[in-house]
Amino acid sequence: MPTITIIETGLVPSDLQAEYGSYPQMFEQLLGRPDGQIRFETVSPCKGEALPSLDEIEAILITGSAAGVYDGLDWIAPLEDFIRAAHSRGKPMVGVCFGHQLIAQALGGVVRKSERGWGIGRHVYDVAPGNGLIEGAQLAIACSHQDQVIEPPADAQTILSSAFTPYAGLLYANGTTLTVQPHPEFTTAYAFTRCEARTGHVPDELVATGKASLAGELDSAKLGQVIGAFLTRA
Repeated sequence: MPTITIIETGLVPSDLQAEYGSYPQMFEQLLGRPDGQIRFETVSPCKGEALPSLDEIEAILITGSAAGVYDGLDWIAPLEDFIRAAHSRGKPMVGVCFGHQLIAQALGGVVRKSERGWGIGRHVYDVAPGNGLIEGAQLAIACSHQDQVIEPPADAQTILSSAFTPYAGLLYANGTTLTVQPHPEFTTAYAFTRCEARTGHVPDELVATGKASLAGELDSAKLGQVIGAFLTRA
């Protein structure tokens, strides 16, 4: 039975945890098989927990976070070292939002706040033809971010993109590292709370547009299947 080690880099706001759970629990819900044939373990460097030995883990998923990858928190640099080691050893690894950005930064890319501002609600991404992982022309996924990968690492192929987020999905040349900017683990209801959280911080029109966009269908399950297969195919 394959085991996915989830690296928790951020926490669900305390007033929402009872209803929505933690980010690792959201991923377990997204990636778990009906037959229960995936095990999950969680390590939380953002809570001071030590990173696991790469000799003892099979696959890695790095979550989102309210932190920025450039914030200089004491757990970020060790996690970057961990990412570089995992990548060089070909450990199956997926990063989402903060995880997407941190993997890019650790492997030579550039991440910063985008001049495009906040992306919230349901965004539609173009799928690169012939990418070998994701079928179809487009995916609609919830997002919540201002930071973006501005320059991807040299060995990263862009497989998801939009006018707002040009480097929304990256597949690395080693074939074992995949990252995405949007949040397939977010339910529509939780994505709605992320729009509401921006009230007073972004224009009211953007909040209203983000909320309204979530009336559209999300392709979260489809992207979740891709991520689950990517992490467990070995």
